[in-house]
Amino acid sequence: MVQQVTSRNSRFQQWSSLLTNRNKRQRAREFLVQGVRPVTVAVERGWPVRVLIHTTRRPLSRWAEGILREVRAERVAMDPALLAELGGKDESAPELVAVVEMPEDDLSRIALSPAGLSRTAASRTDPFLGVLFDRPSGPGNIGTVIRSADAFGADGVIVTGHAADVYDPKSVRASTGSLFALPTVRVPSHREVVAWLERHRERGAPVALVGTDEEGETDLFDFDLTGPVLLLVGNETKGLSAAWRELCDHTVRIPMAGSASSLNAAGATAAVLYEVSRQRLAARRGGAGTE
Repeated sequence: MVQQVTSRNSRFQQWSSLLTNRNKRQRAREFLVQGVRPVTVAVERGWPVRVLIHTTRRPLSRWAEGILREVRAERVAMDPALLAELGGKDESAPELVAVVEMPEDDLSRIALSPAGLSRTAASRTDPFLGVLFDRPSGPGNIGTVIRSADAFGADGVIVTGHAADVYDPKSVRASTGSLFALPTVRVPSHREVVAWLERHRERGAPVALVGTDEEGETDLFDFDLTGPVLLLVGNETKGLSAAWRELCDHTVRIPMAGSASSLNAAGATAAVLYEVSRQRLAARRGGAGTE
């Protein structure tokens, strides 16, 4: 049976609050997913979909019909004008918006072997690569960092401290589906990460904490990033906290030209991740050439 929603009733207001109210998202343990690719990746990666809200306007596309046919979830048909509000579009309603269950913030979701190697299916023999974003203030930046981390083969993203929400619609949209492909975990402070990292180090995983800073001790291109690394990225305006600066094993800076003194957090993260990928690819090719 498909429920019909044609007014701003209590259910509509509940879903609408997920767009703007972080506390309600957290209490409900659910968030909205908008857009063809994010919804598709969420489904492909097996995230629990609680509700599929689709437009009452027909016909639906083959994509929307396929999602509704294949995903076992409550179905709700909504007036297009109301669905446009949930979809974040001013001019027209999306075909489909998903209400998805929020996973637990457990660092064990980020896989790391005792040897410090990645345990992902795609690159199980590569050294571990994680990204930690310290106190980000912009949800769009969080999503962009997740997208870059996914693109360059990272094993997970950690968001620490008093920060914007990973499950804010702006973050979810900016990740373009990568949020559902890459484990992303929120933790209150550096303490939880240090304890998690120490447990892995005691088991033999030699993970280095490498901070990014415009006054870093070494130019990025001169630093060896081929080993297991947790890359630390600071707040957009204040950089890394004092606690994280003290915990860094190394700090690197991106050489700059022109009048710009620095890149924004998301841009800097993409640049560093590209250099990590470049160095590791060169190391693999060099090793293959010597065999």
